[in-house]
Amino acid sequence: MSISRSKQEARIAVDIGGTFTDIVLERGGQRWTGKVLTTPQRPAEGFMIAIRHILADTGLAPGEIAGIIHGTTLGTNALIERKGARTAFLTTGGFRDILEIGYENRFDQYDLMIEKPAPLVPRDLRFTVPERVDASGKVILPLDEAALRALVPVLRERGVKSLAIGFLQAFTNPVHEERARAILQREMPELFITLAAEVCPEIREYDRFSTACANAYIRPIMQTYLDDLERQLKAGGFACPIFLITSSGAMTSVEVSKQFPVRLVESGPAGGALLAAQVAQECGLDRVLSFDMGGTTAKICFIDKGQPQTSRSFEVGRVYRFTKGSGLPLRIPVIEMIEIGAGGGSIARVNQLGVLTVGPDSAGSEPGPVCYGRGGSEPTVTDGDFITGRIDAERFARGAFSLDAGKAKAALAAFGKQLDLNAEQAGLAISETIEETMANAARVHAIEGGRDVAAYTMVAFGGAAPLHAVSVAKRLGIRRIIVPSAAGVGSAVGFLQAPIAFDLTQSWYQRTNTLDYAAANARLDGMRQQAAGLIRSATDVPLVERGSVLMRYVGQGHEIEVQLPPRALTAEDGGHLHDLFVAAYVALYGRSIPGLESEVLSWSLRLGTKPVPVARLKEAPADGPALPPQLRRSWTDPQTGLPGELGISDRQTLGSGGKLYGPAAVVESETTTIVLEGYVLSVNEGGYLMIDRIEENQA
Repeated sequence: MSISRSKQEARIAVDIGGTFTDIVLERGGQRWTGKVLTTPQRPAEGFMIAIRHILADTGLAPGEIAGIIHGTTLGTNALIERKGARTAFLTTGGFRDILEIGYENRFDQYDLMIEKPAPLVPRDLRFTVPERVDASGKVILPLDEAALRALVPVLRERGVKSLAIGFLQAFTNPVHEERARAILQREMPELFITLAAEVCPEIREYDRFSTACANAYIRPIMQTYLDDLERQLKAGGFACPIFLITSSGAMTSVEVSKQFPVRLVESGPAGGALLAAQVAQECGLDRVLSFDMGGTTAKICFIDKGQPQTSRSFEVGRVYRFTKGSGLPLRIPVIEMIEIGAGGGSIARVNQLGVLTVGPDSAGSEPGPVCYGRGGSEPTVTDGDFITGRIDAERFARGAFSLDAGKAKAALAAFGKQLDLNAEQAGLAISETIEETMANAARVHAIEGGRDVAAYTMVAFGGAAPLHAVSVAKRLGIRRIIVPSAAGVGSAVGFLQAPIAFDLTQSWYQRTNTLDYAAANARLDGMRQQAAGLIRSATDVPLVERGSVLMRYVGQGHEIEVQLPPRALTAEDGGHLHDLFVAAYVALYGRSIPGLESEVLSWSLRLGTKPVPVARLKEAPADGPALPPQLRRSWTDPQTGLPGELGISDRQTLGSGGKLYGPAAVVESETTTIVLEGYVLSVNEGGYLMIDRIEENQA
């Protein structure tokens, strides 16, 4: 069964975050949205609550839903919080400690107290067996099956629920990994087994083994959750297909998600990047900074020429000031972004040095911020926003629950005493700290990609981002901020734009001057058939493909991506690929290396449905009249720290043509947009809020 793209049929998108579960229903050009608290111990329950609420709002029955698209942070949170299954790792004799050794480098060579991220699998659960395959795939030492069977009672005794198998050079020939799985599955049918050669058939043992261990670590959790979700949906009368969003921004089936859950670790943030890319195309913007801030985390992604930046590598849970190398490496197709523990629920504390810190830990939905009145006792960003007047208590989360101003103010007052601040000042200090944290993360991400962040337009979405977007943009020198429609559930909106697709990558070494184009075509055809087999159950529409290779100069240690021509390779393509590589190398490094040949390490193929065309939106008139606010309320101005008045407008009543000058707040059901003094807001043809910094010659 394939998911419908008809404008007259209803589709639902659900994004489970650390604090809120967001839902969007789209039908016939209309859109309904909702937001409920996440149920972290029973994530499927929050999913179904959101579904029931949206159906009640629309009057639709479960049988009228054509498809459900889902993204979740369940796997990500399990990796970051180290709450996955008890997992073991099996590898080639003599290579037990690859997970510990890593790259044999230090991500900060001057810090004597550096702490590297601990492996997901402790040493006492890492095992080896004699076997060996060489770099060409030839078996030089057969698998010791007796030694393998001897591990079965050990695995049972130590309570292992999931196993990752990663043998040396198995990406060239997986015969030993496949045989080991067959033997162990026969002896322990209840054991979840992940093969590194299936999850990541690429060169470099540490990356491949780390990815396989991560997949094994979260696989029992994700399969249990998805099985439970399918049962509840079926019991609720839903007969439509359900799809999961991958980290690369594509839809995939539940079956593939159960087998490769590591591909879902950035599924929610990927939806946000898709939304930002659509906004960039609609507004004709070449450079966009996507800023997604929810209740638990903030995500920052650069969109160039209407497309999110993608990568073949990703680090989860960076532990050292966002520094590259301080997280666990994963080799999966991913939309490139940086994610930090900075959300509305991020907890504020004073450390041993007397310095205010915010996050990365979050109050989440249970117990949640103090103002939720659900048992939270430590002040959070949301508490600070509420007490300083940024949040409209009546419309917060569509009025799903009341905010308790008394408890929030008392908690902030007690917290502020440590810093000699009153409650409002403490709330501002928390906001300032989290905003600088997010701005610094954006600077680091920009520097890593060689970008000038001030040249970008910010697209802000998520429940908390519009509250802080102008402040963060001001710190970064960004002059325009866009808050799209339904911004509070932005990632879920982005899910509805996702194509059905699957990405495959295989390492296969070739020199461009001796390229075996016939073998390359055969390998790509095999990848094409494998990808088609994985997605044909999801759709029967024509598919498009995009091929690429990872290349480097002969002898170098790292590669860059080069696009393959959209046809079968020929004898002339070795030289053609070399020329494309040199051009990409010069664009990245500013120089080439004359006379040096190039080589291909890995071959990638993405097969999927065509992207949905995006229409261009008109800007708001430049000479629109100033719009008076509909009402005013007291707030504490973050730019001055002084009490003042904030103009309030309802987003639904703002039409295109007028201008709203800060300080002002635009309220809606899932979020509030704050416009600081010195900025002006207008509304474009699509209903997007366009916030611009007022230049001195305009004032």
